[in-house]
Amino acid sequence: MAEIGIGIVGGGYMGKAHAVAMSAVGAVFNTGLRPRLEMICATSPESAERYRTAYGFARATDDWQALVADPKVEALVIASPQETHRAIAEAAFARGKPVFCEKPLGASLEDSRAMVAAAEAAGVANMTGFNYIRTPASQYARALIADGVIGEVTWFRGEHTEDFLADPKTPASWRTEGDANGTMGDLAPHMINAALALLGPIDRLIAEVEVVHETRPGGTVTNDDHGQMMCRFARGTMGQLYFSRISTGRKMGYAYEITGTKGAIRFDQEDQNALWLYRAEGPEATRGFTKILTGPAHPDYEPFCEGPGHGTGYQDQIIIEARDFLKSIETGQPVWPTFRDGMEVNRVIAAAMASSKDKTWKEISDF
Repeated sequence: MAEIGIGIVGGGYMGKAHAVAMSAVGAVFNTGLRPRLEMICATSPESAERYRTAYGFARATDDWQALVADPKVEALVIASPQETHRAIAEAAFARGKPVFCEKPLGASLEDSRAMVAAAEAAGVANMTGFNYIRTPASQYARALIADGVIGEVTWFRGEHTEDFLADPKTPASWRTEGDANGTMGDLAPHMINAALALLGPIDRLIAEVEVVHETRPGGTVTNDDHGQMMCRFARGTMGQLYFSRISTGRKMGYAYEITGTKGAIRFDQEDQNALWLYRAEGPEATRGFTKILTGPAHPDYEPFCEGPGHGTGYQDQIIIEARDFLKSIETGQPVWPTFRDGMEVNRVIAAAMASSKDKTWKEISDF
């Protein structure tokens, strides 16, 4: 059993989640590679040291370049703001170090393309962080679709809706500034990733993106509150997607409905341990959606709990990501979603923003 030194850039919400995941993944999945929390980087020496003590890292720094260059840091997790992703990833790949980068991959499509080029030139493990699609329920939904259980898919509806800025009296903050922090940079990537994972590539779309609350206490809002799109998948399926940070009452509205010729699937992250499945078979009087509670028979559930219906949680999704990243490093084989997969999400977002501006359909291949 080999050790690998992990460095994490960013010690906040996601930095903590990844530190906890790296501490737990070896025990949960009995991985061949066992992470060693080597170094944490934050914006000041004081905060870096605070995170080091809290999370159990050996060392701390406020200089990400020092973390990347350190020989004991053998793989990186980037959990810092989007505008920093490209420089950190490029520096790590230049030293041949594997990188896991939180979504969105880059602050722009240009950044994402550059990061993909650097990753593929280095030939080392690279992954983009899309944790919600890793719930046992959503993994099972992917398998049901791939196995043809619901037949030919005819329609997809997805949303990622939350209400943390639903109140117009909520003060302006870093969330209301900068394109990458708007709903299309923050929430939309998760559901676009889900759509691509479940149904495959999107060919074309038309979108609307807008600011609803243009001013808030303390400042002007410079990024988007919500957005919607109609799309056509390469497989021919019609789709609708909606993203919002002002959906009053929604706390974790990562949800989708998928209709097929032989059945249908429904899922809502607010009830993440259940999947609803309809099969168009048997007497009409007995048909209806069946609630399937996840358990050891579903993907990546049993390592956490042997009891069906007991459930997995948010942190467990991050631990599954850590397992996949370590597997890619150990085997030398790509594990989905790679940086290229992350870039495909950025392409859809770029097309949606252009569509909203021009008020016309856009082909994804043009981006």
